[in-house]
Formats: sequence, structure tokens, C-alpha cells
Amino acid sequence: MIQGQKRFGLLLAARDSDYVKKVYGGYFNVYMAAFGEEEERWELFRVVEGEFPDMNDLINFDGFVVSGSPYDAYADDCWIIKLCFLLQTLDAMGKKILGICFGHQVLCRALGGKVGKAYSGWDLGIRKVNLVKDLPLCGNFLDELDGIPACVSIIECHQDEVWEVPFGANVIAYSEKTGVEMFTIEDHILGIQGHPEYTKDILNDIIDRLLNNQSIERDFAEKAKLVVQIAEPDRKCLEKICRNFLKGKMERSFPTLF
Repeated sequence: MIQGQKRFGLLLAARDSDYVKKVYGGYFNVYMAAFGEEEERWELFRVVEGEFPDMNDLINFDGFVVSGSPYDAYADDCWIIKLCFLLQTLDAMGKKILGICFGHQVLCRALGGKVGKAYSGWDLGIRKVNLVKDLPLCGNFLDELDGIPACVSIIECHQDEVWEVPFGANVIAYSEKTGVEMFTIEDHILGIQGHPEYTKDILNDIIDRLLNNQSIERDFAEKAKLVVQIAEPDRKCLEKICRNFLKGKMERSFPTLF
């Protein structure tokens, strides 16, 4: 490893779809395109397959991203329980953690919040999300960004949601569909319910697969695809938020466990 090189880990909680493997070479490349930069070191841990980072090596990472997943964040599969323990450990160490969709939910669960089925059902498409700035104790990664609007459009694909954020968390984004679109804890935790890393073609493939396995009705799928066709996610803006959070200067130092 090059001295001074930033090191990040992707905790992948989903298996690569045939489409993503064919077009992008796997989800790792999708996340790298969204959040990675040159001269950084990114490592893949397929936690859904039971592959986790060495606990003694955690101190050498600058941060982690927890991906989306078709699994329920409130389930008690062995790998999900182990992931919760890892997230608790990383939080205690003050490591940067960015949770996306399932990652947002499991991060909330691990740190003492509550998650479950969305009261209003599936959210599938592109949705406008309202950002809240100038909150105390939530870090300054939003306030420092120039040109971030009060409302951004993001790709959504979930039927679960955060019911209650952990103690000490701030809700920094909401929508008419979901009360907790983003939350932060101090300056080292960020959860995002939507998918800043997804492209429209990836979402269309997911809609097709959900329809084929009868997870959604045809009318709902067609309406979702129409929204995807006419709307555009603010991907550059969302990627900027995520990168600034992951790579911004920490406001304070944290104790290490190892």
C-alpha cells in the first residue's frame, strides 16, 4: 500500500445480477464509478457470502460503504448479524460508514434504530428528496458543498424503511413517501435510502426481474418504468455528497479498539 493512500472497503450485501455482470463487470465496478477516485485503494468484501474484513485490519481503513441488498435488514441470517457487529465496531472506532438502501437500514438497526416493511409499500422509480441543512452535530459535509440544491432526485428501489433512527442521529433528508431518506450520526455515519450509485438501466433491469418473479404487479412496473423514462436522477450531485462525506476531514478524533 502506498503511504498516505486512502483505503476503503465495499461491504457487498448483494450477489451480482446477470445484467450488471455483463454490462459493468459486477456491482463493485458500479460503486467504484460512483465513489472511487484515482490513487485510492478499494477492497471488496462479499458479506452476503460470509466474506468479512479482518478485525485486526479495520484500523487501516479510512471508511466503508455498505451496499443495497434484496435481503431484509431486520432478518437474523448469520451474515446479517455478523454485519451488525462489524458496523457497531466500526462506529465505536469512528470509521466513516456510508450505508446505501439495505446498508442504510442495517446501519440503523446495528446502532439501535428500528427498521421494517414500508408502511406505504414499494418505492420504485425516481423520487424527489428534500435535504435539511444547518443541523447541529451532523458534520459539515452538506454545508461545505457548493451548488447542492434543497431538493434532489434519486433512484429508489425498496419495500423496507427506517422506522426510527438511532439515538443521537439526525434526519437530513425526507420525501413524501419516506420519512427517513438520509440520516447522519456526528460526522462519521451517513445512511441513504435511495441509490446514488445506480443508473437508469440498472433500475430498469431490476424492475423487469421483480416483475418476472411476481414481486410486483405489471401495472406498477409499467408506471415505474414511465417515471424512469421521463425523470433524471441527480447522480453527480449525489455522488458529490457521498464522496465529500467519505473523504472529508474528520471534525474530531476517535479512540481505536485494536
